[in-house]
Amino acid sequence: MAREWKLVVDCADPIRLARFWAEALDYQVEDNSALIDRLVAAGAVPPQAYVEVAGRKAWRELAAVRHPDDPVDPASGTGLGRRLLFQAVPEPKQVKNRLHLDLHVGPDGRDAEVERLVALGATVLREVADRGSVHTTMADPEGNEFDVQ
Repeated sequence: MAREWKLVVDCADPIRLARFWAEALDYQVEDNSALIDRLVAAGAVPPQAYVEVAGRKAWRELAAVRHPDDPVDPASGTGLGRRLLFQAVPEPKQVKNRLHLDLHVGPDGRDAEVERLVALGATVLREVADRGSVHTTMADPEGNEFDVQ
């Protein structure tokens, strides 16, 4: 039986990275405010566990983005399909990723996509033409590598 999954990215600022990747992928930042409100009302979540973002409560140390066409659990705001979860960790990124995303835009759209991602806060690391692949290796605002093909 196939398994459901999510990709979890350790980071320093989950809210910032979720916003970046939501824009980069044309995904939606998950809205967990209803869940947080319930947990706060029940006394299960202290005030330091969440922050106010764009007029709604968001987890301070967790933020996720989801594909806009995938279902959502209405009770929690959690995506039930393709999603990336960003979680705060105390240590900074130190080495090259062992796992990365490839954004497929095609050769005619690559330059414009790279320019758009730079405007969102990404940086170009290098241009690659190797083993039949031509792509741009970039880094997100926290230095996580990804490729634009």
